[in-house]
Amino acid sequence: MGLVIVVMLVCASIFVNGWTDSPNAIATVISTRVLRPRAAVVLGAVFNFLGVLIMGTAVATTTASIVDIGTGTDALVTLGAAQLSIVLWAVAAWRYGIPTSESHALIAGLMGAGISLNGISALNWQSIKSVVIGLVISPAAGFILGFFFTRLIEMICRNINRRKTEKFFSAGQVLSASLMAFSHGAQDGQKFMGIFYLALVVGGVYTMESGGTLEIPLWIMLVCSVLMALGTSVGGYRIIKAMGIDMVKLEKYQGFAAEIAASGSMLASTLWGIPLSTTNVKATAMMGAGATKGVGAVNWSIAKDMVIAWVLTFPVCLILGYVFATVFRFLFSL
Repeated sequence: MGLVIVVMLVCASIFVNGWTDSPNAIATVISTRVLRPRAAVVLGAVFNFLGVLIMGTAVATTTASIVDIGTGTDALVTLGAAQLSIVLWAVAAWRYGIPTSESHALIAGLMGAGISLNGISALNWQSIKSVVIGLVISPAAGFILGFFFTRLIEMICRNINRRKTEKFFSAGQVLSASLMAFSHGAQDGQKFMGIFYLALVVGGVYTMESGGTLEIPLWIMLVCSVLMALGTSVGGYRIIKAMGIDMVKLEKYQGFAAEIAASGSMLASTLWGIPLSTTNVKATAMMGAGATKGVGAVNWSIAKDMVIAWVLTFPVCLILGYVFATVFRFLFSL
């Protein structure tokens, strides 16, 4: 029964990722009116799954190894508490239309819950090092690359007829949005399928392979992809509005540049097993692309709210994971 509850909480966190995080991957192609929302959701679902399926399990392995919680009832309760902290934080942020990083919420919740069970010794510092690297470099890389690629496109196309470039970048954005969704699956899809698999290991269904590498069954990949797609279709439009309309309005070539910059960064990090935040990378790439039109092209008030949410995510989810895990283990021991 305990394993069933934990798996349900993991599924809830995957659904919420689709609800609050996956829309970032398709926000630009909708805001530039290249694709209708329903078509963009279908596109996102297909390429999310392909990203999960094709890009290996390096990020999933890193995520699943962040904490050592062992097996058994206490470990299951601890893992379930971490998932609950993610769901509550993400839904609270969604309520106000603020994109948050579910990647950082997931990692922080795991760390807090793990510390409550086994103390600091529960933390795998090598995996956490990879997380910190991604946390530090992703916002700067997204902004700089978004700005650079936009300027590069402007330079290449300055003497080309405007109508021709519009047609080219309309088609180009379908490609870049597909790549963005693919990279989201490679990153966030992997993170959550790693946790799904970890829950089954903790519950005794599977055993961790030697060396800690994960051989994740196809059915887990399918479940993660479907749940993310459902989440996006049900509740993603508020986040799409915040990212693609309220924060910065991009032209098609700017959207193309932002998506190429963000997805390229994410795919490179995936190959190295470094977890990145889709929200951080995509949002800052959009800011960088928008900033080529001047500082006033970006609504910095919206951007400030996003940054505050990003900064708060780690400590809040770490504390929630710790508190929920401690309280739940106490209640189950009565």
